[in-house]
Amino acid sequence: MSFESAGYQLLPVLPEIVLAVGAMALLMVGAYQGVRTTGLIVILALVLLVVAGVLELTLPAGKLVTFNGSFIVDDFARFLKIVALIGSGATLILSTEFLTDPSRRIFEYAILVLLSTLGMMILISAGDLIMLYLGLELMSLALYVVAASNRDDIKSTEAGLKYFVLGALSSGMLLYGASLIYGFTGTVSFAGISAAAKTGSLGIVFGIVFLLAGLCFKVSAVPFHMWTPDVYEGAPTPVTAFFASAPKVAAMAVFTRVALTAFPGIMPQWQQIVVFVSIASMALGSFAAIGQTNIKRLMAYSSIGHMGFALVGLAAGTAEGAQGVLVYVAIYVAMTLGTFTVILAMKRNGQHVEKISDFAGLSRTNPLLAFFFAMLLFSLAGVPPLAGFFGKFYVFVAAIKAGLFTLSVIGVLTSVIGAYYYLSIVKVMYFDEPLTELDPVRVELRAVLAVAGLFNIFFFVYPGPLVSMATVAAKSLF
Repeated sequence: MSFESAGYQLLPVLPEIVLAVGAMALLMVGAYQGVRTTGLIVILALVLLVVAGVLELTLPAGKLVTFNGSFIVDDFARFLKIVALIGSGATLILSTEFLTDPSRRIFEYAILVLLSTLGMMILISAGDLIMLYLGLELMSLALYVVAASNRDDIKSTEAGLKYFVLGALSSGMLLYGASLIYGFTGTVSFAGISAAAKTGSLGIVFGIVFLLAGLCFKVSAVPFHMWTPDVYEGAPTPVTAFFASAPKVAAMAVFTRVALTAFPGIMPQWQQIVVFVSIASMALGSFAAIGQTNIKRLMAYSSIGHMGFALVGLAAGTAEGAQGVLVYVAIYVAMTLGTFTVILAMKRNGQHVEKISDFAGLSRTNPLLAFFFAMLLFSLAGVPPLAGFFGKFYVFVAAIKAGLFTLSVIGVLTSVIGAYYYLSIVKVMYFDEPLTELDPVRVELRAVLAVAGLFNIFFFVYPGPLVSMATVAAKSLF
């Protein structure tokens, strides 16, 4: 193989190579220089994420395939990789305060975020079952460690352990499904499976069930959501913000790619699974959150519900449905990061507060913070003209055009029920008697909140760029 052909083979994976080599280099710096380099490593990790994003955008246009078709860079992959990189970068910015605490200077934290992001990028570009599994495990193993990164806190350690045990179970199910699919089709590549799985034999259907069960765990869809509330509550808040944003993007990406490119011939079989999971997730996300008193647990149930809404678009099985999923995921990341920024900003006397009652009278003690939080909550509830409304609008329109009327009606009803608990937080902020003053909000939190909040409020003014990019990305799958 000549140097030119080797270079062309490696060109599509250049952003991933940069992240991998950069993470290894930072690990060496940390190992030799110790915890005093934590701040420097976080800054360099952010730089690496920016460089990877720039490289991703400067790759040649069109569909690039390497490693015998197991790694695909198309418009779909580019769009979601940029969203995942933004999610990871914002998480690192939100984590600076957590990492500067003298008792908790963990230089490995930023490196683990980088490695997890590398796994996400591999997952988004996976063209066969082996690459899918490699990306999924690289993403997940780093997440298990990050969940337990606050070693002195029993809740954080418990969160890491729960996530690890249940994650191992889901990996086993996914592998079993993959081995069944390989056994009945004789190939691991999505294109080969698509050609071989036109008939939908019983073995292949069983394989899909197990494969999708493993992926449902990663997007925390019902009935594989058990870990979400405990892990969200137990993990440090910046880590919870990470869990709720970037990994969801990657898991939703591979969910969509597997369903639409590996099994287009047997859509009725997997569509039933997706419709059931979607309805169950929307219903549980709406009802279970009503009784929560901890804001992080509430956000866990909220994220379960939102993944249900995103799956409505996938259930449609059309290019328009895939476009709806992409728009929804991008808006969801902005809403979630903004909300977790507000949760991180809630500090009294140097202590973080997480009870919903702690938000009482926030409109009088910090009107700007309360306004942005209220707008984010309205957006999560899907109130027009905020960004969250458009996310739901695109997935429901796609589902209606595909004839999934019952699913759409249930989706709208659960959205109305879900609005109750978002609005109850707004009521606490605006109508309850204020508690003592909050600590001043740090600069980096203000910056992230401003970007996420303004994107949410003004998305309706100019939705064109995001929607058109999502349309092009979705069409590249068909």
